[in-house]
This record gives sequence, C-alpha cells and structure tokens, in this order.
Amino acid sequence: MTHLIDRRGAIGMAIGTAAFAAGVGAMAEPASAQKSGTRLPIVLFCDLRVDPAREQEMLTHFHEKFKPAATHHKGYIALRMLKLRQQIQGFKLPDGINYRFELTYESEELRQLWIASDVHKALWPGIENTLLDKDFHVSLFDEI
Repeated sequence: MTHLIDRRGAIGMAIGTAAFAAGVGAMAEPASAQKSGTRLPIVLFCDLRVDPAREQEMLTHFHEKFKPAATHHKGYIALRMLKLRQQIQGFKLPDGINYRFELTYESEELRQLWIASDVHKALWPGIENTLLDKDFHVSLFDEI
C-alpha cells in the first residue's frame, strides 16, 4: 500500500510545473515585445448557439469559405471553431451554447479592419444565419 500514488498531489504537481513553465515563457515574451515596440495579440471568443439542424451547414461554410478567407487578411494569426463536449467546472454556460468561435489577431485594430472588410461582411452571415440566438456572448482578451 505504500506504493500507491496520491493522484491529487501528482495532478497538482503537474499543473504547478506546467503553469511555472508557461509563466517563465510568457514573462520573456512581453519584455521583448515592449523593447521592439510591437503589441501582443488579441483573442476573441464568441459563445454560439448553433441550430443543431444547421450544424453541418455552419461547419462546411466555416471550413470551406470563412476560415480560408480570414487567413489572407492582414494581422490574422489563428481561427478555430470549437464544439463544446462538456462543462467541467465553474459557472454554468447559458443553455444551448454548443460552439465557441476563437479568433486570434495581431491587434484589435487589425481585427477591426477584418470585420469591416467586404469579404467578412459577405461571409459572416453564413455562420450567423445558422445561430438560434444572434445576441451571443463575445469576449476580447489581450495576450500577455
């Protein structure tokens, strides 16, 4: 019995080690960004209620049209559509949230240029029109 592993302790130690490593890497990045005068990226999150009957339509449009167009716009870093599997902890998400749209750009100013573009204006409705609720939650984070 003395060989049993304390799972909570092992998990805590692994999380602490990962957090420390991430923190060390993150600490070096802002200093170099500040010295060069560059800004750190922004990340936008949209929690979406996609109509289950139109889910495949939304995914096809996202992968075949929206994302390829976004990749060519100045400031683009990354774009993902995430499907909620399970909420594990914390405040309950609003009922029906089944997707999270995640967009990373070099700056908020460049993201604003993307959303004002004719391409975005033409392609966003292909996603938005598949939603049950167009008053979705949007959060903008600064990478630090």
